[in-house]
Amino acid sequence: MLQDVLEGLEQPQKELSPKYFYDATGSALFERITELEEYYPTRAERALLEGRATEWVRELRPGSLVELGAGSAEKSRVVLSAMEDAATGNVYVPVDVSGEFLHETARKLRAEYEDFRVEPAVVDISEPFDLPSDLPGPTWIALLGSTIGNFQPTDAVRLLKRVRGHLGPDDRFLLGVDRRPGPGKSVERLERAYNDESGVTAAFNLNVLRVLNRELGADFDLDAFEHRAVYEPTHHRIEMHLVAQRPQEVAIGEARVTFEAGESLRTELSCKHDRESVDSMLEAADMEVERWAEDADGTFALLLAAPVEPSSR
Repeated sequence: MLQDVLEGLEQPQKELSPKYFYDATGSALFERITELEEYYPTRAERALLEGRATEWVRELRPGSLVELGAGSAEKSRVVLSAMEDAATGNVYVPVDVSGEFLHETARKLRAEYEDFRVEPAVVDISEPFDLPSDLPGPTWIALLGSTIGNFQPTDAVRLLKRVRGHLGPDDRFLLGVDRRPGPGKSVERLERAYNDESGVTAAFNLNVLRVLNRELGADFDLDAFEHRAVYEPTHHRIEMHLVAQRPQEVAIGEARVTFEAGESLRTELSCKHDRESVDSMLEAADMEVERWAEDADGTFALLLAAPVEPSSR
């Protein structure tokens, strides 16, 4: 972690991996974000799941569900209930980087779905990962909440290739993507989702400095940084930053990192997609869209992708 953080802080644009947001406090703050009026992605994705999951589950009959970046597993409950109702399978593997939060999620799910086998896996999905080998098929691997947007295109393809490596011919990949601004979705609406009036997203952003102070013995002054999130149209992404309010030097272990007044530390990218960019990423990872659903104003999309052999493209 120390090496990774220092490498990010040595870049011309200082940056951190968003995976460091998700200690127990950060995970809880993110769950609060998903309930905010301004944060449309959760509601939009859930509506699509409620409209399509039952149909897709009945047609393809998944035996197990693996969810990458599961968090509280709130939306995946729609899929789990569809699997329960259709009696297709009863195994759920929630995967997340925050172990404490993940195990609490698993405890709640076991109480809600008594007939399900819930096997949490603490995993950093930005690195190669293993899954249980005895999952009943077909297996669906889900990446919901537009989490794919936290990966720049090259890294997103790398992640999708890892997912593809776990898919057999009958398995599927369930993906939620936040759409780019368009006729039914303004840049202003997009930016409001990351700049809520109540300041929950700002607290979530600043919490990453608290994580570094605790885990690495750093001495970031949280009051010396301010949250900022803006849409960058060239790369079709929200960029979340912490902006230094004054010149300062921060100790991280034996290292010293200086910030000028107004200099920013980029903490998260949230890339937005259209059908063309989704197809391109999946094609590079030897997958293709099998089912696609989007809401009426083009806010959000939900899809099932199937694995393909490279020679068939």
